[in-house]
Amino acid sequence: MGTGHTSTTIGQRQADQGAASGPTKFEQLKASSGHLKEPLLSELANGNPNFTEGAVQILKFHGSYQQDNRDNRRKGEEKDWQMMLRLRSPGGRIPAPLYLAIDELANRLGNGTMRATTRQAFQIHGIAKADLKEVIGTIVRNLGSTLAACGDINRNVMAPAAPFEGNGYPAARDLADQIADLLTPQAAEGSYLDLWVDGELSYRIKPSASVQKVKERQQEGGVFSGDREEPLYGNTYLPRKFKVAVTVPGDNAVDLLTQDIGLVLFCDPQGRPMGCNVYVGGGMGRTHNKEETFARTADPLGYVAYGHVLDLVQAILALQRDFGDRQQRRHARMKYLIHDRGVAWFKAELQANYFAHPIKGLRQEPKAKLEDYLGWHRQNQKLWFVGLPVLCGRLSGELKSGLRHLVDTYKLEVRLTPNQDLLLCNIGTAQRATIREALGRLGLATPEAPSLLTRHAIACPALPLCGLAVTEAERIFPDVLERLENQFQQLGITKPVLVRMTGCPNGCARPYMAEIGLVGSGVDQYQLWLGGTPELSQLAETYLEKMPLADLESTLEPLLKAWHAAGGRRSLGDFVAKTGRPAVEALLAQSGARP
Repeated sequence: MGTGHTSTTIGQRQADQGAASGPTKFEQLKASSGHLKEPLLSELANGNPNFTEGAVQILKFHGSYQQDNRDNRRKGEEKDWQMMLRLRSPGGRIPAPLYLAIDELANRLGNGTMRATTRQAFQIHGIAKADLKEVIGTIVRNLGSTLAACGDINRNVMAPAAPFEGNGYPAARDLADQIADLLTPQAAEGSYLDLWVDGELSYRIKPSASVQKVKERQQEGGVFSGDREEPLYGNTYLPRKFKVAVTVPGDNAVDLLTQDIGLVLFCDPQGRPMGCNVYVGGGMGRTHNKEETFARTADPLGYVAYGHVLDLVQAILALQRDFGDRQQRRHARMKYLIHDRGVAWFKAELQANYFAHPIKGLRQEPKAKLEDYLGWHRQNQKLWFVGLPVLCGRLSGELKSGLRHLVDTYKLEVRLTPNQDLLLCNIGTAQRATIREALGRLGLATPEAPSLLTRHAIACPALPLCGLAVTEAERIFPDVLERLENQFQQLGITKPVLVRMTGCPNGCARPYMAEIGLVGSGVDQYQLWLGGTPELSQLAETYLEKMPLADLESTLEPLLKAWHAAGGRRSLGDFVAKTGRPAVEALLAQSGARP
């Protein structure tokens, strides 16, 4: 490892950043929390229906957000407090016992629904503060975890969900698991077990021997934070959230360029890992009317041999820990560090002080595709899996109970995709016909053929529970898609288009990569983003700041007609990019829309 930094690096960097004004209130809160324990531990025992702001911030690191049902707000009355809980499930893998436990908890102690997120994890909503320990404890006892699903820390590691046994897929899933274990905070894991399972250490995440060797190097060189208990993160953890995804060449199910670290894993013909193309500095979050915040796609860093990939990942995280902005949270993601200083500086600093191994030029990759794995596929000679479209990832009612019956009866493993869909895995050939019939009764007779626009469409939860939402997303998204599909039918358009919708600009559904992105900017008003691509290879651009949702069809019609008239195989996103901004603006203006 590089040795240019001493063990006080993180303290020096934070001292430099805070020299004028001192550490922020949030940084002080993390530092004084006892590795993410207080004031959360103290407040769990009181009888209040909600946590204070300090405990809420620490709670995030444990996988939960405090929310209230905004539909139930009444002036002068207590808010309808409840907790959202998010799991940590690398690559979206949910074994049958864990799935059944989550399903039961959602019914008994939640609001009766489960939601697959765009980072391949389940969320359950509507949990009372008094029930939070039982819910998290049950998840842990069923070998799940919510640690680091939220907060200023590495989030759920993404990977292709499909359980294919060739083309490098097993190695990609294994690498995602290794990275998740490697970046699990050591001291915070102890706090987590103390809070939720009364310190039962048998539930501690146990890295493989190879991961443990790399983890031991967190005590060395520039990677070391100066905190022996929390050697990689230090007692203030990261400036903001951190996201990693792994995939194989040609499969962009994970939206690779939106990650802090995106890894494309190359394997030899026998499936043995050889190395990774590495991309750094992607991120979607932004704030309306704050031009210094923006969505950004990752830059290529280079190719690294497989034996050094884990060291590289923790080195990149350590560099962001030391240089990420701890004074302005809006400016704290790694994308701003790389944008401000450049990827050349980033690579030079990385190799000088954090990572001592070669970073070579990128290996050539095939053109990537947004894979979704819907429909029936062979896992191997004896087993099948089936991909089920679940619009917005929301499981409720008959669909939820029907899936529970299938998982319970056949002991099926569940995998979640970044597109919020669900895979039922390990289906024996003899079980296939029965399961197909059961899915038909649930309205999933042809899971391989969802409607034109719903296949890759995603939306964030937004109202009524998200405190950041300025307008609707998930609740109205089915109607929005139906309106657009009716318009496409009237215009004779049969090509699919990637549509994404959020209730605020934070970008949880990654709308800035969509061909049509709708980003909430006021009540029933949305920014209109155009120009992303079906394979998620480039950012869209904002064309309208406040488009009334009622004007959606009339606003888009001139553009859609021009695209359709152009014919050919070009996607809408490519058409927008090739046509150019002035011409696209002129088409939108035909409807009376103004930027």
